Amino acid sequence: MDKLLEILSENSSFTPKELALMLGEPEDYINAQIREYEQSGVIKGYQAIVDWDKVPDAGVTAIIELRVTPQRETGFDSIAKRIMAFEEVTSMYLMAGAFDFSVMVKGATMQDVASFVARKISCVEGIKATATHFMLKTYKIGGLSFVEDDDENDRRSMVL
Repeated sequence: MDKLLEILSENSSFTPKELALMLGEPEDYINAQIREYEQSGVIKGYQAIVDWDKVPDAGVTAIIELRVTPQRETGFDSIAKRIMAFEEVTSMYLMAGAFDFSVMVKGATMQDVASFVARKISCVEGIKATATHFMLKTYKIGGLSFVEDDDENDRRSMVL
């Protein structure tokens, strides 16, 4: 794997100067590589990883698994395009196993997500089955732990 891409995927806030020092390359080269990755679509964008559990009224997140009937000549792609066009959908993956797609959605409430599944997703031609799983707690995203270290939080004195 490309080391520059690996570093950027873990932390995209490094400056080109910092990246150049880390990789032992000239800053101009790093800038050119990043620009090339962006223009070719290898780098799709940059975003902060947010601990939504700490944000009041952040809403709910759910993973919806979909079993579908692939369409003649377009396979899974035409169904995927219809599903990912919904504004509630934040991520979507084709996968192997009991279900064909894994779709991550955000809503204000569990009822909003349930309504989205019933009124929008289930009505898409080719959908055979759905399974909705609500996210209750985040432990890790993108290699970053969301779990507070118990040793740091436990400030009680040790009594012998």
